[in-house]
Amino acid sequence: MAATTTICIDPNIKSKLDDLKAYKNESYNSVVERLIKMAYDEEPLTDEDIKGIEESLEDIKAGRVYSEEEAKRMMGIED
Repeated sequence: MAATTTICIDPNIKSKLDDLKAYKNESYNSVVERLIKMAYDEEPLTDEDIKGIEESLEDIKAGRVYSEEEAKRMMGIED
């Protein structure tokens, strides 16, 4: 069931919400719901994902990187 709440927002923010409407009569609830869905990560990174990213960043900092062309040559892939 929907609840009714009144909030105070800056006129500039209201204008931006108006600009984000998919169609003229779209409710602010729908606009805010879309923004929340975009901002909320339904599949957060796992500890394993974070560890992999950290290892990759260490490789980059240490210069252990290859260009696309180098990687293709190493794998025997030709254009």
